[in-house]
Amino acid sequence: MFCLCVFLQLAALERQIFDFLGFQWAPILGNFLQIIVVILGLFGTIQFRPRYIVVYTVWTALWVTWNVFIICFYLEVGGLSKETDLMTFNISMHRSWWREHGPGCIRRVVRPSAPGILEDYSYVSVTGCIIDFQYLEVIHSAIQILLSLIGFVYACYVISIFMEEEDSCRSK
Repeated sequence: MFCLCVFLQLAALERQIFDFLGFQWAPILGNFLQIIVVILGLFGTIQFRPRYIVVYTVWTALWVTWNVFIICFYLEVGGLSKETDLMTFNISMHRSWWREHGPGCIRRVVRPSAPGILEDYSYVSVTGCIIDFQYLEVIHSAIQILLSLIGFVYACYVISIFMEEEDSCRSK
C-alpha cells in the first residue's frame, strides 16, 4: 500500500505543479483533495482504521469520475470545449501549461502594434509540438485513473481484511 500511495502522491504532485503553472483552479482544488485523502487512506491503513479507508474508496470513485470529466473536457466530448474558462472557474483566461510548453513546441510571442491595446497583452503562436496539449492532459488523467483503480481495489481488499479480523475478535 505504501508504494501505491507514493505513486499516487507523486502523480498528484506532478499534476498539481503543472496546473499551478497554468492557473487552472478547478484541477488545483481536486489535486489538493487527492493529496489529502491519499494521506488519510495511508494513515487508515497503518493505524487499522477502516473508516478512513472507506473515505479513501469513496473519494477514489469521485476522483475517477473527475478524471473522466477532464478527459471528456479536453477531447471536447458532449458539447464541452477546451477553449472555455471552466477549469479556472471563469476567473481568468489561463489555459493548460502544456498548451505553450509541450514537448517540441516552439512558442512565439507577438506584441500588439495597435494603439490602445495593453502593453502586457500579446498573442502567442505555438507550432511544432510533438504531441498536442489536450492529449498530454488526457494521458495525465488516464494515469490518474489507472492508479486510482488499483488503489480502489487494494483499499477494498484491506477493508475486507480489517472486517474479517474484527469479526474473528468478536467471535472469540
